[in-house]
Amino acid sequence: MSSISGKSRNLRAFAKPSRELRSVRSPLFPDYAALPEAAATVASPVLRNMGTLGGNICLDTRCLWYNQSLTWRKSCGFCIKKDGDLCHVAAGGKKCWAAFSGDTPAALLCLEAEIELAGPQGTRRLPLNDFYTGEGDSYRRLQLNELLTRIILPKATADLSGTYRKLRIRGSIDYPLAGVAITLKRLNGHIESGRVALTAVNPAPVLVKKASEVLQGKRLDEELAELVGDLAAKTAKPLTTSALTPEYRREMIRVFTKRALLALAN
Repeated sequence: MSSISGKSRNLRAFAKPSRELRSVRSPLFPDYAALPEAAATVASPVLRNMGTLGGNICLDTRCLWYNQSLTWRKSCGFCIKKDGDLCHVAAGGKKCWAAFSGDTPAALLCLEAEIELAGPQGTRRLPLNDFYTGEGDSYRRLQLNELLTRIILPKATADLSGTYRKLRIRGSIDYPLAGVAITLKRLNGHIESGRVALTAVNPAPVLVKKASEVLQGKRLDEELAELVGDLAAKTAKPLTTSALTPEYRREMIRVFTKRALLALAN
């Protein structure tokens, strides 16, 4: 299911999230904390035993206007994601804002993961961040004749810590409506490097780029956690794609980021 190659850890794309969770928590995987926490929240135990890590990475975007019956969509008007040319959640929108809904990609972005895609012409490798387009309709750079075969993680170090927070309506099964993953590398009480990634509030999982700049070289305290929480909330672009309001989801991004950072500080 996984292997070590030089300075990296290779994960098979068809690995089950439940098995991945056990593997990452084993002594072989001591320092990828954000990933097992994210994997533990995917869907339900039954689905975690059936689905795959690669499937969670390739998961389709979701929207209240798209995830409906044909009759419903026909009566209300089709959208950019399916059969139409207008995004109903963005006034006059010509871009699809359906939200990405995977859990593990946020953690994988924080871990600087790369992926391997295989097709008739061979294999290609790219950073996970480049796999997503930022468009809700054509949301991933995967050709019809390609498969995601492998996830490559840089070798972790003992000073790396991480966590994941998720907002959903039903705690036992639902997709994320907002999610935050964080990793920190510390040296002598200061943050050597830090990464914050969001999911379910944009058409793709996204890194909070300014957060890395703000965290570097600082001691983690409540004031810094609040500042990074504000940056995360500004990066989030939730619209009315789910049952919860955009305002609430954005505020929970702020709250989750601050709480997660303070938890890592302790």
